[in-house]
Amino acid sequence: MVNSLSSTLFLFLIIALLIASINDIRSHKIPTWITFTAMITGILYHTTTKGFNGFLFSVAGVGVGIAALIIPYIFKGTGAGDVKLMGAVGGLLGPKDVFIAFLFTCIVGGIYAIILLFFHGYLKETAKRFGATLKTFIFTRKFIYNPCYDRGKGPKLCYGLAIALGTLFSVMFGNNIWQTVR
Repeated sequence: MVNSLSSTLFLFLIIALLIASINDIRSHKIPTWITFTAMITGILYHTTTKGFNGFLFSVAGVGVGIAALIIPYIFKGTGAGDVKLMGAVGGLLGPKDVFIAFLFTCIVGGIYAIILLFFHGYLKETAKRFGATLKTFIFTRKFIYNPCYDRGKGPKLCYGLAIALGTLFSVMFGNNIWQTVR
C-alpha cells in the first residue's frame, strides 16, 4: 500500500496520526482541526491528482471510515474524535484501504485493551465476567451481558492510538497480508 500512496501524503498521514495520538493520550480528545484538515487534504489531493474520480474515491473513503466506527460511537464505545479520525484516514487512503486500516485497528485495539486491563489489574475480573456470559449462553442459548459495576473507575482506552498504529500497520503490511490470504 505504501507504493500506491505518495510520499508526501504518507508523511502527512503520519504527522496527523501522531498529533491525534498525542492529544488523545494527554487529554482523551482528538482535535477537530486535525481530523477535518486531514479529510480536506485527502479530498483535495485526490481531486487534483485524479479529478472527479479522485474526489469520489476520497469522499467514499471518508464515508467508509466514519461508517466503521459510527455504531460503537452510538453505543458510547468510542468518541466522536475517533470516528472523525477514521474518516480522515479514509479521506487519505480511500474506501478499500481505510477498511483494511479499520481491521488492523480492531486487532491493535483489542491487544491494547487486554494489555491495559492486565496492567491495571482488571483482566482477571473481565475474563470471569465474559466467561460467565459465555457459559450462560452455551447452557441457556440466551445472551445475558454481565456488566462491570464500577465502569467509570477502570482504565481509559485512547482509541486514537489504536487507530494510528492500526493504520500504519495496514499501510506498511496490508497488501502483503492480503496477497498471502488470496
